[in-house]
Amino acid sequence: MIIRRIAGALGAELHGVDLTQPLSADLQQDIRAALLQHQVIFFRDQDLVPEQFMRFAQVLGQPVEYPFVKGLEGFPCVIEVKKLEHERINFGGIWHSDTTYLQEPPMGSMLLAKEIPPYGGDTLFANQYMAWEALSDTMKSLLDGLQGISSSAKADVSKTREDRIKTDGKESAPKDYIAHHPLVRTHPETGRKALYVNVAHTSGIVGMTDAESAPILHFLFQHQVKPEFTCRFVWQPHSLAVWDNRCTQHNPVNDYHGFRRVMHRITLAGDKPV
Repeated sequence: MIIRRIAGALGAELHGVDLTQPLSADLQQDIRAALLQHQVIFFRDQDLVPEQFMRFAQVLGQPVEYPFVKGLEGFPCVIEVKKLEHERINFGGIWHSDTTYLQEPPMGSMLLAKEIPPYGGDTLFANQYMAWEALSDTMKSLLDGLQGISSSAKADVSKTREDRIKTDGKESAPKDYIAHHPLVRTHPETGRKALYVNVAHTSGIVGMTDAESAPILHFLFQHQVKPEFTCRFVWQPHSLAVWDNRCTQHNPVNDYHGFRRVMHRITLAGDKPV
């Protein structure tokens, strides 16, 4: 396996791996180590059927169902993330960490390109270790110990789900999820601290009024996605991305109106942030 970094902040492509085949124990360990080190890893030319995609997911964690969208027939943990030719809004098209409104948000997510537009549709990722470490000591002391309120119902992200819920939604899904998580979480495997707020889901700070929390959150939302904290991935057919939700955010760029983009996604179970 050859590892090539794609940016200074985070992200690496892993070459020389065939995910259509079972992986040796050593290679599994090397891939997990690369994910922890680089926070988001990418593979090219992985033409995986859902069964193979699930097998690789189980190497990295425990696949779980997504709350709002039904999975593929026979594969409930594999959902289609798509934007069709006539649609204008892309699924999850805002900076976020996946489903932080759950009591135990996912540790990671995996996205496999099935159909991509002729141009556009890149995905941005942001390093939340760096975002935390770049703050002043005074701001760190203010934030450390505070709890953020995460909601699945914030308007800007809710509208990005509307097309998919119409076509692939779960009838049993609750209308809203709410959870409280630290604004600064400690990664359970690396021990490093990372900012854990995001503009899509963080709606307030426990114990503060909206007027008090709004300027703090507004500053953090802008700070945590500064260009120097980010990388950008250009998709090709059969590309695969795996990211660590505990220390990254991502943002799929919505710049391909009139074209179809279809991806398969698996979410990996996590634990309660501390």
